[in-house]
Amino acid sequence: MKKQLLRISTVVLIVLTLSSCATVFGGKVSQCQKTKPVAGQPSRSVRGGALVADILLFWPGTLVDFATGAIYKPCNKK
Repeated sequence: MKKQLLRISTVVLIVLTLSSCATVFGGKVSQCQKTKPVAGQPSRSVRGGALVADILLFWPGTLVDFATGAIYKPCNKK
């Protein structure tokens, strides 16, 4: 009984942790969203709606979004 409860708790925790707004709803993460800008390049813009939703709904999701780069707006290639 304890093992089953532990397994269920672990799965729920993993699902909640990985349910970050920008990662789930932001679409595919491009390479320019993943790479950190070097000195002299403009900084990446953050998706404001996804950031607010992450903070209000489940703040650890913010960490997932920043780690995956999904929180950043896609780059505009010309």
